[in-house]
Amino acid sequence: MTAPVYVLGGYQTDFSRSYAKEGLDISDMMREAIEGALSDANVDVSEIDTVHVGNAFSELQRGQGHLGAMASQVVPGLWGKPAMRHEGACASSSLAILSAMSEIEAGRYDVALVLGVEEQKALPGDQSSVNQNAASWQGHEGISCTFMWPAVFGLLGEEYAYRYGLDRQYLNRVAEINYGNAKLNPLSQTRAWKFTDLSFTDDDVANPIIEPGTRRQDCGQITDGASALILCSEKFMQQYAQRHAKKSSETAQILGWGHRNAGIKFMDKLERSKNEKFIFPHVNDAITDAFRRAGVSDVMQLDGIETHDCFTTTEYMAIDHFGITAPGESWKAIESGLIERDGELPINASGGLIGGGHPVGATGARMVFDAVKQVTNRAGDVQVEGAKTYGTLNIGGSLSTVASFVIGVRD
Repeated sequence: MTAPVYVLGGYQTDFSRSYAKEGLDISDMMREAIEGALSDANVDVSEIDTVHVGNAFSELQRGQGHLGAMASQVVPGLWGKPAMRHEGACASSSLAILSAMSEIEAGRYDVALVLGVEEQKALPGDQSSVNQNAASWQGHEGISCTFMWPAVFGLLGEEYAYRYGLDRQYLNRVAEINYGNAKLNPLSQTRAWKFTDLSFTDDDVANPIIEPGTRRQDCGQITDGASALILCSEKFMQQYAQRHAKKSSETAQILGWGHRNAGIKFMDKLERSKNEKFIFPHVNDAITDAFRRAGVSDVMQLDGIETHDCFTTTEYMAIDHFGITAPGESWKAIESGLIERDGELPINASGGLIGGGHPVGATGARMVFDAVKQVTNRAGDVQVEGAKTYGTLNIGGSLSTVASFVIGVRD
């Protein structure tokens, strides 16, 4: 890290809401998240120097682009501020965070507003699912399926089975843990959902197959949502501390980051890694970069992780790519209870994407905000006791765009 970057506050909308059903749209959730983050951070809108918006599919879902300008439209105090939008599929708002950080580190600006936003309930679920296929290589993936992403991540499970062996009971358990965590999260999409004793088994009625290798409870939930963050420089933090001494002593800091990309086609990634240690070496590289910048020598120095579980297989992959287990042995961390909310290294205490919800463009910012709440002891019923250092992993498409952060408490 070339210069400190702090997170003064943030906001998350309720991921169970359907804005279209309320007569609202993406502009309304943008306004809510921006105003909520400013309030949480005790920052006046006039102090914002730059705006970064992460979004993936607004043109397809609403016919609406140009969301950088939309921020100024819905919060007039931002009128005249430089703003831009970033797209990297499910990693869109992580790219917005990285871009805001780079401006702060370069000394261009001292205070940045980062917003991740996605509206996915304005259209029927099957149509929204098709729109998300834009994050794959259209016409070139060579995967015969009805639903691209359940098919892709079902194939990831098959790859684990081929290379190492994979017992589906561990994927079912990942889903059960994350839905259970989500019940305690007042902003999660599934907090009121009901399940039976068969929901987390391979029962074809209670947990039907969506695509080969993927059952219903394996899937993250598409939803509406926004999450915003206020980032600042050391220079602004010094001024801020004079105004808000207590809050500044409990401020989170981005200790490290990693960002890697691979090609867009899923099967090419599997082919290129067939003789590698990891199925996705670039994912491990992004995590390792974040650890190196943060001065983290071992994953067990973290107190918790928010990771991308668009499907249970992605969380299974994250476990060994974080180095929690040897490659192919993620099942050990699941079986031992290590990743549970009261375990040695909780994963997705918020409920993750499976339980918490996955408004695509908002997910990266939401993960960082949950990490911020954990290290500042503001996570409420999902608080991990004593958490001071937290990791995140956010992926876009079929693990084509990858971003990882380490969040800690200000020195």
